[in-house]
Amino acid sequence: MFKPAASLTVDNASDVLAAGLQAIAAGQSSIDLSALINVDSSAVATVLAWQRAARHQGRTLELGVLPANLQSLADLYGASALLDAPTSASDRHPTSSH
Repeated sequence: MFKPAASLTVDNASDVLAAGLQAIAAGQSSIDLSALINVDSSAVATVLAWQRAARHQGRTLELGVLPANLQSLADLYGASALLDAPTSASDRHPTSSH
């Protein structure tokens, strides 16, 4: 599974984008964003580009729970629904109620 390092900002977005696109092209369908600590708007754009690439190949990209800072940026830019990621661990594995 592809897992970017702690930073995804304008300084390294091109390299991280390319590495993620390579992983998707190789058939990976999930990206682990849990290590991200430093993000900016480039991170949101990068994740959206990864999702477009996966959809272009007819697949859905699993992101897991977004780090709070990335979720906050996605909310700020109105892109949360586009990221299509759970907002908490409980969203990922919903429990059934009887």
